[in-house]
Amino acid sequence: MKKLIFFTILSLFLNAETIKVGITPYPNAVIMENVKDDLKQLGYDLEVIEFNDYILPNLALNDGELDANMYQHKPFLEDFNESKNTDLVAVANVFLPPMAAYSKKVKDVKDLKDGALIYIPNDPTNESRALDVLEQAGLIKTNKNVKFRSVLDITENPKKLDIKELEAAQVPRTLEECDLAVINTNYALAANLNPIKDSIILEDLNSPYVNVIAVKKGKEEDKKTKALIEVIKTPKIKKILEEQFKGAIIPAF
Repeated sequence: MKKLIFFTILSLFLNAETIKVGITPYPNAVIMENVKDDLKQLGYDLEVIEFNDYILPNLALNDGELDANMYQHKPFLEDFNESKNTDLVAVANVFLPPMAAYSKKVKDVKDLKDGALIYIPNDPTNESRALDVLEQAGLIKTNKNVKFRSVLDITENPKKLDIKELEAAQVPRTLEECDLAVINTNYALAANLNPIKDSIILEDLNSPYVNVIAVKKGKEEDKKTKALIEVIKTPKIKKILEEQFKGAIIPAF
């Protein structure tokens, strides 16, 4: 009986289909490395193709060269579909690299005084995202009809906050002079700031900027798609993300 089981499993491995997944390295490579064996048990080999840009993984997916990719959030995917005339869909949330607000002057946003100085990134996507963080905390309201909002799209600012735009990489350097700074996780980590421990506003998992698994439309119920989702959305992968990235990455499942 044991021999029969062994040869059945061996036969599955020898005849395994291949799942091709396109990624950008951080932190996706870690996830992929840790699901290889789990996919093997489901009868699939995993082939990981790493890209160093954000355009080619979607083009390859649309052309059928990949079964899935994992590197982008929904706003980027939707904008890509519109600009490149592709037909890609998100099938599962994976993780959020949270944007957060930090302060060396107050411990709670309720303590911000009228006219408080706040710095946010100045590039379109991150500025709009930073305004979402401030709005999430009840500090402002913005015009939701604008795709990428700027300070000009603030409709309500009851505390008359002085919100200034600055290159994203420079925002952490303003912490000594401002009352609050909204900082991307990669730049926060470089400044020895941990989103979980050090922020006073943390982007929540309702954020549209959660990174997703994407497939070509029509492949949502494909066996390969379901297998990939099954092995990623597990307690094991959640634990790896939490322990290895220490707040830089928040599991979104």
